[in-house]
Amino acid sequence: MPLELDIYGIYMPGLFGLMLAAYALLRAVQRVAERAGLYALVWHRPLFDLALYVLILGAVSSFASKVLG
Repeated sequence: MPLELDIYGIYMPGLFGLMLAAYALLRAVQRVAERAGLYALVWHRPLFDLALYVLILGAVSSFASKVLG
C-alpha cells in the first residue's frame, strides 16, 4: 500500500495512520475487556496487549488494503 500522509508538510508512511487507528481500537477493546473482567483470565497482561495490538493492526491493514484497492 504505497499511501503517504501529508501532515503539515511532513510525509509519513501510510502504516502510521493504520497504527494510530489500531491503537484507538486497542484502547476500546481494553476498556471493554477490563469492565468484563477478562483480564483476570490473562497470565501476562502486557504480552497479551501486545499480541492483541498486532492482531488488530493486521485486521486494520487487511481491511484498508481491501477498501483502498
